[in-house]
Amino acid sequence: MALMFPRLARNFARNGYYPTDETTLELTLQALAPSPSGKMRIFDPCAGEGVALAEAAHALGRDRVETYAVEYDQERAKHSKTLLDCVLHSDLMDTMISRQAFGLLWLNPPYGDLVADHAGASQYQGNGRRRLEKLFYQRTLPLLQYGGVLVLIVPHYVLDDELCGWLCNHFTELRIYKAADPTFKQVVIFGIRIRRQDLARAQEVKNVRARLQAIGAGTLSAEALPTSWPWEPYRVLPASNELEHFYRISLEPEQLSEEIKRLRGMWPDFTLHFGQSGAQPRPPVRELSRWHLALALAAGAISGVVKSKTGRVLVLKGDTYKDKVRKTEFTEDQDGNVSEVRILTDRFVPIIRAWDMTPGSANEGRVITISSSADTPHEPDEALTQPTLTPPPRVTFEPGRLVLTQSVHHLVEHGQLDPSTYLRRHFSGDWGELPNEDWSSNQQALTSGDRLFSCYDICAGDETRLWIITEADRSSTTVLLPSDY
Repeated sequence: MALMFPRLARNFARNGYYPTDETTLELTLQALAPSPSGKMRIFDPCAGEGVALAEAAHALGRDRVETYAVEYDQERAKHSKTLLDCVLHSDLMDTMISRQAFGLLWLNPPYGDLVADHAGASQYQGNGRRRLEKLFYQRTLPLLQYGGVLVLIVPHYVLDDELCGWLCNHFTELRIYKAADPTFKQVVIFGIRIRRQDLARAQEVKNVRARLQAIGAGTLSAEALPTSWPWEPYRVLPASNELEHFYRISLEPEQLSEEIKRLRGMWPDFTLHFGQSGAQPRPPVRELSRWHLALALAAGAISGVVKSKTGRVLVLKGDTYKDKVRKTEFTEDQDGNVSEVRILTDRFVPIIRAWDMTPGSANEGRVITISSSADTPHEPDEALTQPTLTPPPRVTFEPGRLVLTQSVHHLVEHGQLDPSTYLRRHFSGDWGELPNEDWSSNQQALTSGDRLFSCYDICAGDETRLWIITEADRSSTTVLLPSDY
């Protein structure tokens, strides 16, 4: 059976498709022989129209051979399905195929340089010239079982030092012949896959490699395929294991439609994967205290929507970060020289963030942060379990919208500052560390409607002062550092 008329073959070659001519196919098949018993499994990763692999199956005994193939072109893949047992219309790099699953690898890959945007460019491993033939060799070699037969059909000039080294390290009984049709300058290489430790003596491997390199360089011409095979044929072994995987990773619309019909739905085992297991969770050894709850929250072990008995709704997420505690020590020697020593100590700070989703709450939609930090003043348990930035009942004015500058927000995020304490003082008329005249100005502003200003001493890293300003129109209250002003 002819694979393709010569004129059509030349046209297809322009698109990277180099089919095997009829004479080369017939002479190549003479070198193959079936195993005495067992079912054989053969594979062609670039099947074209499927004729070459179908002819190989007939030569080995069609009733004892399972044929598998991959073809990128839709029309050729469709034709292959009429001749072969299983054909994937896919890019070879987009397939999942079991390793060491085939006794014969018929590899006539696409020819050409590997471009950067090719689907398998990131999978290529090598230092020599990046060629499609070498990429397909790397991808398909693990699929051939040890003792399996390789038939590799490539242009002779592809045989650079790197590819010759791969062949000599992976195969024994290597033979190379010139294809019958010189149109594409092809050579046919036979070999039996072998473990590297079972290779022949180093000198023999070196001689074979030198011969392959000479043919690749064009300094030596390969012999023509013999019309009658004079040596022991390459025997295709029976399949040694089950073919667990042979499918395309991504699906074309037609394939997806077929899968839905075959499975009778998108996912027939949906309840198996997502349904309730029915197993009751184990209760804790003892009743959890507030300390246990806080620890679990801070470690991120509890997340999601939490509802309290009072109707409060919070979306929780706990986390822990590492911070540095700075300590400075000064020492003076006998001569009066002062030396400064700065000590940085790691400290793990838990932080809990809650998104208040309580309907009708003044904080609805706001993110509330609770942090345990040595720099922040101790808060009573009630304040920790009910975090809020809303003013306490003793508020003497309307604070408006609460705004934190970026630098203050950074301190809060890292657990170095809890502004709620200072906001309570500001809202209740405690203006902090202000001179008497500024304190009096704030008291007058409560009735005249002028701006309110507070200043507090803090210990938050390098920062020692915190300002809080409420605008004259009472539209907003801003928490800031002096450097933000």
